[in-house]
Amino acid sequence: MAAGLKKGLLITLEGPEGSGKSTQSRMLARFLRKKGYKVIHIWDPGSTKFGEAIRDILLKPGRKFSSNAETMLYLAARAQLVDEKIALALKQKKIVICDRFIDATVCYQGYGLGVDIKKIEMFNDFVTGSIVPDMTFFLDINVKKGLKRSRNVKGFSDRIEKRGSLFHAKVRNGYIKQLKKFPDRIKRISIDDNDKEEVQVIIRRVVSDAIERS
Repeated sequence: MAAGLKKGLLITLEGPEGSGKSTQSRMLARFLRKKGYKVIHIWDPGSTKFGEAIRDILLKPGRKFSSNAETMLYLAARAQLVDEKIALALKQKKIVICDRFIDATVCYQGYGLGVDIKKIEMFNDFVTGSIVPDMTFFLDINVKKGLKRSRNVKGFSDRIEKRGSLFHAKVRNGYIKQLKKFPDRIKRISIDDNDKEEVQVIIRRVVSDAIERS
């Protein structure tokens, strides 16, 4: 049985489309639960009734709205997720594993759509109550390969994926800039150079080391 944590731990997984974030986050959650830790696995946007309704609006193909409106919808879903689940779980000293979080809006709406990044960071800080991930895994993959992989898994392209390679190249470049800006928090793992099991081994090692040091 794992020893109790001294404090809650927020782990986020980020990256371009098709990088395997959902698979890796589920695998990590199962691993930590087997170790005896209290874990919640969530995704952003979503994981709450309100957030899932917004997720449907954001991802359903054919819907059109401004870049600023899109940004605020993501932030609204995140605010509910933090208030309803993340803040409480961290207070209860649980491990929170989140598929996308604050970096996603910076990269997708900021670098991808050109929304003012400083404003995104300001609102991110507001809706999260200044909660920042303890560690973030940037799962990096070739843009075209990732888009193809995502379509093959789901059988269709959602509204964000349909924006094409140029948009998604900007998103990937945004993640690289975030990596340079927050090197202590963000760890890059190449999906092109490692298979699913190898990626999970790396993630588990980093997380286990962080838990031991906490």
